[in-house]
Amino acid sequence: MTLDFTGRLHAAGYDRVAAQSRAVWLERASTEFARVTGAPPLWHWSVPGRIEIFGKHTDYAGGRSLLSAVPRGFAVVGRPRADACVRVIDARHGDVAIIDIHDAERGWKGWANYVAVTVRRLADNFPGASLGMDIAIASDLPRAAGLSSSSALVVGIALALIRRGELDLRDDWQQVIGSVEDLAWYLGCVENGLSYKSLEGTRGVGTHGGSQDHTAILACRPGVVSHYSFMPVVAHGVSPMPEAWRFVVASSGVHADKAGSVRDRYNRASLAVRALVAIWNAEHPATPAMSLAAALDSHADAEGQLRAAVLRSDPEGFTREDLDRRLTQFVHETARVPLAAAAFANADFAELHRLAAASQDGAERLLGNQIPETVALVAMACEEGAFAASAFGAGFGGSVWAVVPASGADAFGAAWLAKYRSAYRHRDTADWFSAVPGPGAVEVAATE
Repeated sequence: MTLDFTGRLHAAGYDRVAAQSRAVWLERASTEFARVTGAPPLWHWSVPGRIEIFGKHTDYAGGRSLLSAVPRGFAVVGRPRADACVRVIDARHGDVAIIDIHDAERGWKGWANYVAVTVRRLADNFPGASLGMDIAIASDLPRAAGLSSSSALVVGIALALIRRGELDLRDDWQQVIGSVEDLAWYLGCVENGLSYKSLEGTRGVGTHGGSQDHTAILACRPGVVSHYSFMPVVAHGVSPMPEAWRFVVASSGVHADKAGSVRDRYNRASLAVRALVAIWNAEHPATPAMSLAAALDSHADAEGQLRAAVLRSDPEGFTREDLDRRLTQFVHETARVPLAAAAFANADFAELHRLAAASQDGAERLLGNQIPETVALVAMACEEGAFAASAFGAGFGGSVWAVVPASGADAFGAAWLAKYRSAYRHRDTADWFSAVPGPGAVEVAATE
């Protein structure tokens, strides 16, 4: 049996060059899998990273985001094993983690923690499932660079375990997960540890994030940017990426590990949202809101009511000014998303520039999650001729997207990175790539 990875990926929506690139990583993962286990893998997935175009820290507040999958990500391959262990082989770096499904106590660090959290949550939520499995992964996503490598890993491991245990055929699965949007919300809860409907939560990976990343990774489509809202995950349509436009993404070389070095700062933005919802619900005990977006949508003057309530409050861990800034950032950022979707649909680069500049300003002044390197990358992108540019992801490092003319994307990327490296010589891991929106996660079937 031969495996036509390139043909299957091209049919799924990758352009020919991207399909060939993804196929290389699938072949690499498959080769290492066979070397370690002595048998070829049975199943294969390509799982992308994502660009958060608009929607900075909005998803866990029930807000909106504009998203795109990128033609970089994880290759995930696997086959069943007979015991109650999940062995994961990192084909690129040579690391191996063996997770005992019945051992809930052992702690893990780094990428293995994401694997362990996913394995344990699925085992807890779907008791009796056969989840023993060998898996190999290989990725060309830079770690902790804002492209959602951690959530892509969660999604890839989850897809493998769902296939292994036939979880999607179970009644208890079908009662609560009936769509790709449901699955994205659930996997966001796997990562953050919250309960999802009747599926009880666990401790998660230690971050209080949402399901934006998982939604993009699972549900984005090739050639378009996708508009979603969250809590619940709801699709609001897509806008075509103009053929004359390209994304260019540059990583700052500053790791933004939201489950490690920047976790507390990342969580502070999320905890501020929880504080705002708690203040609202204390004022409206008969009709508590599930999310900040739900609170703001409940009354014509809800925003004014909430701001007044914040001024009367004595929030623990925050000043009133902290919460007022967080509210302002959320209100303005989530409102930009449908406007940005229209700018893509109309190829209106002037409007996209205006919205991106306002989004970046909100991140710098109100969220406070930017660093000199990401601020400089945005400014340099505009100096080099980008239509629009903005940092994205958790913040405190990571990457910046720019939208540029397709005909000059490669020259732009090289000049942009050269300018950045000249100013920040110690950030020698900074890199760039150009992309058009790609498909979400793809299971690549074997062909004769």
